[in-house]
Amino acid sequence: MEDPYQNNVNQQYTEGGGGEYTYTQQEGGGSGYPYQTDYPPQEEDARSDATEGADDDDQMYEGEYQGIPHPDEIKEARRAARIEARRKARLAAQQEEVEEENLPEQYESIMEDCGHGRFQWMLFVVLGLALMADGVDGFVVGFVMPSAEKDMCISNADKGLLGLLVYVAMMVGALVWGGLCDKMGRRKCLIYVLSIDLVFSFLSCFAQSYGFFLFFRFCSGFGIGGSIPIVYTYFTEFLQMDKRGEHLSWLCMFWMLGGLYASFSAWGIIPHYGWGFAIGSEFQMHSWRLFILVCLFPALAALVGVVFMPESPRFLLENARHDEAWMILRQVHDTNWKAKGEPERVFTVTNIKTPQTQEDEFIEIQSDTGTAFQRWSVRHMTMLQQVMANIMSLSAPELRLQGLFLVIVWFCLAFSYHGLGVWFPDMIKYMQYEEYESKVKVFHRERVERFHFNFSLVNQLHREGEYIHDKFANIEIKSVKFEDSLFENCYFEDIKSTNTFFENCTIKNTVFYNTDLWQEKFKDCRMENTTFLHPKKGCHLNFQEENDIVIYLVSFLGSLAVLPGNIISALFMDKIGRIRIIGGSMLASSACTFLLLLSFSQGAVICWQCLFYGASVAAWNGLEVISVELYPSAKRGTAFGILNGICKFAAIIASFIFAAFIGVTKIIPILMAFSALVCGGLLALKLPETREKILS
Repeated sequence: MEDPYQNNVNQQYTEGGGGEYTYTQQEGGGSGYPYQTDYPPQEEDARSDATEGADDDDQMYEGEYQGIPHPDEIKEARRAARIEARRKARLAAQQEEVEEENLPEQYESIMEDCGHGRFQWMLFVVLGLALMADGVDGFVVGFVMPSAEKDMCISNADKGLLGLLVYVAMMVGALVWGGLCDKMGRRKCLIYVLSIDLVFSFLSCFAQSYGFFLFFRFCSGFGIGGSIPIVYTYFTEFLQMDKRGEHLSWLCMFWMLGGLYASFSAWGIIPHYGWGFAIGSEFQMHSWRLFILVCLFPALAALVGVVFMPESPRFLLENARHDEAWMILRQVHDTNWKAKGEPERVFTVTNIKTPQTQEDEFIEIQSDTGTAFQRWSVRHMTMLQQVMANIMSLSAPELRLQGLFLVIVWFCLAFSYHGLGVWFPDMIKYMQYEEYESKVKVFHRERVERFHFNFSLVNQLHREGEYIHDKFANIEIKSVKFEDSLFENCYFEDIKSTNTFFENCTIKNTVFYNTDLWQEKFKDCRMENTTFLHPKKGCHLNFQEENDIVIYLVSFLGSLAVLPGNIISALFMDKIGRIRIIGGSMLASSACTFLLLLSFSQGAVICWQCLFYGASVAAWNGLEVISVELYPSAKRGTAFGILNGICKFAAIIASFIFAAFIGVTKIIPILMAFSALVCGGLLALKLPETREKILS
């Protein structure tokens, strides 16, 4: 029943913080409960009589009758308000999760709207040149080593150290730069990588001592080692789903072009001694140094191109840089459609959902205080912690098993590929050496007196000979060994020697004038009244001996042989899937490896080498594609860097193992490569197919 004394009172319950309610009055003004102001004032006695003898229940009932809520109703309303607040909070959290989950789908739709055209092809060429620079760098050390070891007097132990350190540097570079590109950006890290490679490769051209040359090549390897993880991550994020497999496979062809460029340049430059020059006696610029200089051109061209390319918009979105990402996506859209003759098409995307990122408050606080060095230290230490956290997150349960399978497949393929890559040229050299040794001319107990040797001595063995009053002048002594021989009253002048030694010989009253026969050439020899005048100190190059054309030809043909495999994998990567490409390629490569047991000549080894490279390149392409598709954008560079570092680690192990069996047996290295390829090929079939997977 409505209270007759209450006029036009509207009690409204509004939700407040903590489930409280506020009562508002539309007419009459005032605050508090409305009955206190609307009721006419009563005398104290009247009020006392009205309530006299009433209990608490009667009072509450009377208040409820007068429009005052019951306390139980207030508690219930507050409880309902709290439940409603929690429900809204859950809905808001779910909405944020949905928006985060929708970013990959929305980004894929945007890339489809941007299309595939001029922009992607420009980026394809630029990143291809960076990949080509990595391919060139992989061949440089092998081509310059025969000349560099003689030019800088490198011992056999130090010679192996150079190849080892370069691979170690590339392994470390892949790990470091792969992690940094997820925090600093793909474009920025690629600029750093190419700059480091250019600077230290350039300095290595002029290093006259082996120590400096080793240091510069190590730094160069650290730089270029990070190019592969960055290049594939960078290019992937500009491709739509149905284009990724094909165009990433086409990109792999630039590594082949790097091998062709290095082989052809080495073939045309290194054997020509006259292409070098010298400044005084301390600084010499031989042709192998010019070859290193020429090998810098792909990296230089890539660096210039990357400067004009934008950052990956997917990286920017992952780091909450929405406006920059939108501008770049609009640039991609307009560039492609203008090139296709449709400049009127408008970029219609107005809002891009970005994942919620938590800024590092510690960095922001420190950026306003302290010295510049303190701010630099805080930022870089925090970045290092973030990179390490990213690496540790790769062991999450949802990534652990498939990541382990991928690591094993990478290791198996790299172990076989790089191991046989060392074995093929060394085996060919060994076969050449055996053939050469089989043709050696042996002279036993010959006595030559008062004779003038004016013709070259090549591939000879002289035992227990006697040379009395003989003259050796203006000749080349190549692969000659004198054992237990006597030289008495002889004269050596203007002698150029290669692989020539005197062992357990007696040399009396003999003069060596302007020769390169120095102390290391004489082993356990007895010298009596022997004179060395104007010796050619140091190490001396013999380009005809150290730069066999067959080695350049083998590398050139091996690089060219991957062309058919590249084309096939590019055409079928999106049709039959990554897993079948990887598994089929590795099993086909294992068959080629097993057939190496039937090769007994240089021609057969070269033939099987070309078949092996052509069959295995498809597996490389498939692994590189699946590696960038399997991991989320925030961890993509880190994961690829780890996988590429494992690849370099496998190459280091394989190069030592396979080289140790050269001249001993070919069965063990071939069976090891065969087993690794079969194991990796079968395990690859357990990997998840990512052909229709949107970049997460």
